[in-house]
Amino acid sequence: MTLSGTRTAPGVQRDELPPKVVPTRHPLRWASTALVLLLLAMAANSLATNPAWDWGIVGQYLFAPSVLRAVGLTLELTAFGIVLGFALGTVLALMRLSSNRLLSSVAWGYVWLFRSVPLILQLLFWYNLALLYPRLSFGIPFGPGFFAVGTMDLIGPLTAAALGLALHQAAYAAEIVRGGLLSVDPGQRQAAAALGIPRVRRLFRIILPQAMRTIVPNAGNEIIGLVKGTSVVYIMALPELFYQVQVIYMRNGRVMALLLVAAVWYLVLTTVLSVVQYYVERHYGRGRS
Repeated sequence: MTLSGTRTAPGVQRDELPPKVVPTRHPLRWASTALVLLLLAMAANSLATNPAWDWGIVGQYLFAPSVLRAVGLTLELTAFGIVLGFALGTVLALMRLSSNRLLSSVAWGYVWLFRSVPLILQLLFWYNLALLYPRLSFGIPFGPGFFAVGTMDLIGPLTAAALGLALHQAAYAAEIVRGGLLSVDPGQRQAAAALGIPRVRRLFRIILPQAMRTIVPNAGNEIIGLVKGTSVVYIMALPELFYQVQVIYMRNGRVMALLLVAAVWYLVLTTVLSVVQYYVERHYGRGRS
């Protein structure tokens, strides 16, 4: 018999009993969880019961033809900005990595300039390019021109918006692609060169697929940011999503309801792009330890 009066099994010493496991208590964790749930419940209740949200008006205009056309234009501007921007950005990234001092300096200057000037100023510049060059001539450099066209006829509001978005995006895309290419182990390049693989094939079949693991997450963020950044073109009176909801609430005075329509569509578009980004990342991440 032990001094504490605790019974033990025959042949088992007291110090051989298994220790009792006491779970760690987290009172602050439970309190913070309860607080967050309370705040979420309050927010949901406010959204459901506050008549100022005008959910009926939101449902009325969410799939209105004018709003759907505006969503289509937003996607069109995003596509132009991303495709042209990343195509030019890839060229700029290769120029930055070139051993040619002139090419590297020109690419650096481009990135410096277009990252320094706000997007809204770039859009206004391209929109008002006719003030600097009323006519654009095409011919031999520093020689005679074969034909000329009016700048206003060649660069309309939609073209100016797509051009401004693409050139602005190219500066950021160049740094994203350059960072991805630099993330590849130099030994991969050396091994491919030692095997006699041509430079272009070496880039597209060996280096770029590995660089995509670094490029895709940052590129996805840029694409999602550009979807929202297209709202800046409202200054050019293009009927994209943000401009269109402004036009509607200027007529009917339902400001919050129409802003909520725009918010819902931006949430839908960015969510779809986030899902696509996830699967693209998983595709290029296969086999990574």
